[in-house]
Amino acid sequence: MTKPLSTLVAQARGGRVVRTGFVDADTLDRRLLADDEVRHVIAGGFPDARRVLLTLYPAHIPGVDSGVKVLRLSGEFGPDFDEQDLKVALKRLELPEDQLGDVREDRGAYLIATTGKATARLLDLADLGGTEVDVEEVGETTGRAARTREVVVPSLRVDVVGAKGFGVSRAYFQQGVEAGKVRINGQVARASSEVREGDSLSAEGLGRVDFKRVVNETRRGNYKVELDVHR
Repeated sequence: MTKPLSTLVAQARGGRVVRTGFVDADTLDRRLLADDEVRHVIAGGFPDARRVLLTLYPAHIPGVDSGVKVLRLSGEFGPDFDEQDLKVALKRLELPEDQLGDVREDRGAYLIATTGKATARLLDLADLGGTEVDVEEVGETTGRAARTREVVVPSLRVDVVGAKGFGVSRAYFQQGVEAGKVRINGQVARASSEVREGDSLSAEGLGRVDFKRVVNETRRGNYKVELDVHR
């Protein structure tokens, strides 16, 4: 992200539509996006995308497109060819790094999230490292959508909310926290960390949970919370 997120929010509040290139999803501090005058779209082409585009726009605008296109590359790739080989081949094309998102293998072909001029250049591509390829646009997103869940938790500790959100045991999730595999808004979570409305909780190997809101507090002092779960 070439400009601080706070600057982009201020520009959107001033009436502009602004968009980042692809950035690491864990680096976005979603708390800064909680602004009544600004709306936003976060998209990476895949429900659990590691690299995403952030689009910010004034609240009076009905909506904007995500800026992401998912392309399918198919060809006679060798038996040892994998996602890393594809990334190396794409790098040789000297495409802007911030215009390329996640790459996924898909039944012998590859799905790539793109934006900007990189999309147009790849759609015109006929050869990749000596291999003939066919490139087609498959849409703005692929895979399963986020699942919205309402769960009841006794506290807002990271291990409690994470375990409930992903449907795993608290002990298992605690192991991930202790191993440094859990992050809140891009920062490594501690055992004592709590999540708040607008926070994004990511866990290696499980996906991401976006903490939308506290629905209410129950009579027994528990919290009913709404989560968007990306697996």
